[in-house]
Amino acid sequence: MLVVLLVCFMPGCSKEASKQLSNPRLHVFYYGWYGNPQHDGRWVHWNHRVLPYGDIPLEGREGFPGGEDIGANFYPTLGSYSSHDPDIIEQHLEMIRQAGIGVVSVSWFGVEDFAANSIELFMDKAAEKGLQINFHIEPTYHSAEEFHAIIAELMQRFGTHSALYLYQGKPLYYVYDSYKMPVSEWKKLLLPEGTLSLRTPELDGKFIGLWVNQGEEDFFLETGFDGFYTYFASEGFVWGATSANWPYLADWASTNGKLFIPSVGPGYADDRIRPWNGVNFKARDQGRYYDYMFSQAIKTKPEIVTITSFNEWHEGTQIEPAIAKQLADYHYLDYGNLSGDYYLKRTLDWSRELSASPLNPQLQEGRR
Repeated sequence: MLVVLLVCFMPGCSKEASKQLSNPRLHVFYYGWYGNPQHDGRWVHWNHRVLPYGDIPLEGREGFPGGEDIGANFYPTLGSYSSHDPDIIEQHLEMIRQAGIGVVSVSWFGVEDFAANSIELFMDKAAEKGLQINFHIEPTYHSAEEFHAIIAELMQRFGTHSALYLYQGKPLYYVYDSYKMPVSEWKKLLLPEGTLSLRTPELDGKFIGLWVNQGEEDFFLETGFDGFYTYFASEGFVWGATSANWPYLADWASTNGKLFIPSVGPGYADDRIRPWNGVNFKARDQGRYYDYMFSQAIKTKPEIVTITSFNEWHEGTQIEPAIAKQLADYHYLDYGNLSGDYYLKRTLDWSRELSASPLNPQLQEGRR
């Protein structure tokens, strides 16, 4: 095993060796929305605006220029890159593979979105490395008709791709902000008898909604969702993202035939773009915060764990390598005396721990 792992960390690792390293039970949320003038003719996302809070007027700067001065509390080792750069895609996928992650959950905002332009290339390169891809559907949908169109589009474009992740033979979708659409709309989609049912041989999947608040049991029972995840990396931000509640969620899920997928993260820092949100800041604490979240997740014996995130730099949840950087008026956060790639290496440790972790004994019984 040691020999295999040493070989796998070298460039040109074979697909078979990659499969031995990559853990399909470990998924990571990935954002392909970054652009720069060198590759894309303009800055995209690195020049994030400062977000207001309700009706309170902004004070000070309104946004960031990009380049050295970006809308993030940390600065990437790879600089303000383009998500469409094939070399960056190659490097990111290699980092993900070496971290022991098996599935990359890419955000989907629609075919017209900037991030959609490189997904096919991303999937092609992922397949070469033995990695799998699924979709994190962002809340561009407002009705059953719009959501149905999204799934049909994804299946038409990527349904036969060799890198598409299948769970029990079906694509698995994370559905962000699922609670914002009424139960009546979801029933049209996720119940077999629904008027726009996705439960057909062509479009069926495993649909994973976002559990946010206490008391959402009826929502997940009535809508037909196959399970739920917690996404947020700020411990205690909402009820579902509070790890003390995960044992209840895991037990409830297995009893009711649902898949519970806890989400872990290395920390949270977004006050460059949300200067009013300091209450949700979570220090990385030399990696101890990440370890705590992972340990709490694994205690529930989950089949799948998600990481928030590989590269959501705006919210400071990334495990991608970061460097120390000083501007005239701002000192970026960094990983302290840990190496820039510490969180990738630590993720590999937790990937192995997850692989060795038994499943909830009720999981196979309760799953439909």
